Amino acid sequence: MSKKYFGTDGIRGRVGDFPITPQFVMQLGYAAGRVLASAEHTRGERSAVLIGKDTRISGYMLESALQAGLIAAGVDVYLAGPIPTPAVAYLTRTLRLQAGIVISASHNPYEDNGIKFFSANGSKLPDDIEHAIEAGLDGEISIDSATGLGKAKRLDDAVGRYIEFCKSTFPSAMNLRGMKIVVDCAHGATYHIAQHVLHELGAEVIAIGVKPDGKNINDGYGATAPANLQAAVVEHQADLGIALDGDGDRLVMVDSKGVLYDGDQLIYVIARQRQEQGRLVGGVVGTLMTNLAFEHAMQKMGVPFLRARVGDRYVMELLHQNGWELGGENSGHIICLDKHSTGDGIVSALEVLHALRTQNVSLSEAAGDLKLYPQVLIYVRVAKGVDCLGHADVKAAVAIAERALDGRGRVLLRPSGTEPLLRVMVEGEDKALVEQSAKQIADVVRKLAN
Repeated sequence: MSKKYFGTDGIRGRVGDFPITPQFVMQLGYAAGRVLASAEHTRGERSAVLIGKDTRISGYMLESALQAGLIAAGVDVYLAGPIPTPAVAYLTRTLRLQAGIVISASHNPYEDNGIKFFSANGSKLPDDIEHAIEAGLDGEISIDSATGLGKAKRLDDAVGRYIEFCKSTFPSAMNLRGMKIVVDCAHGATYHIAQHVLHELGAEVIAIGVKPDGKNINDGYGATAPANLQAAVVEHQADLGIALDGDGDRLVMVDSKGVLYDGDQLIYVIARQRQEQGRLVGGVVGTLMTNLAFEHAMQKMGVPFLRARVGDRYVMELLHQNGWELGGENSGHIICLDKHSTGDGIVSALEVLHALRTQNVSLSEAAGDLKLYPQVLIYVRVAKGVDCLGHADVKAAVAIAERALDGRGRVLLRPSGTEPLLRVMVEGEDKALVEQSAKQIADVVRKLAN
């Protein structure tokens, strides 16, 4: 059964437009609270939930609304303030709470916001609980008695707890002394955390994107806008740069020359080092967008590789199904299940740094064996109700492209889940052929789209 509000990453939208309104979010808090406070989830104990947020100005309003709904449902609330999404997952698990809630729209601009839930074990909420919450959204907020209301408490040591957790994932016998690192926090939730983790592990740290004003999150800084990081690494003659996104679960890195490395390349560095040390459990999970060169590299290393649907939720599902530990997306969501229950930008960066220190190599040397294939992505706007994927002309165009690529590339057509768009992606060894094939398929789709 499909969900009305919950997407692959919670509920997200533009602030002020339904459902990201204070009225709906209070109702959401109440519905979630009623589900979480039921005997099935509390085992007779009082239900308690952690709320964290990124640095968006709308977070204050939504936090208050969410808090009111939860308290009305009889749930106690711990307020952590601005902390990364993975910090909420960690604290929910270690504090033995029923759930954790993040108010964030991740890498989106400040005009957007969203609500994301974690279960008691620090992973995404199961589908059945999301369905149960949605079922309660149509009811009214009802308070039988003031004696049944929840309470709110500020969790003052949330940041310190999370900093210590991140440091604990790095080998205790190793340090970062002698390394100069530029870290870009996107004016987001890691602005008061990432630089301290790196500094306390011994690195010389230059921090940028650490002055949030409520409106500048992801604006020209962070994992989705790395140009400032690239320039800063070269300017300061740093060994490398680390860029996180607004809620701290996405990572890209930059080498000493300012060259950018995406999620595929960073997962490759981690996977190769783990395999050499005999620590790679099973294989690696990527997504439909993972570069074909990465898949070929895993084959050459003798490492099993699987593709999930796009979204870290689906990567996680495949990891759990196979009992594996490492996976992620080329966008920079990297999951190391032996370190954390969810994707974590800081922890993933420390995993890369661990590999570099162990092998005594630079980032460019560690990732140098993986040469990503050219990838062209074209967005085609499609009128509502038009089925381009099933049309014979589109299928024929794809078949022509696949014959031309002759096993040295691939074609992927994927509709957007949030906009009336069809993504046409072609990648392969021959850049000119890839560009030509993508354009030809997109032209056919465009003719049919309207």
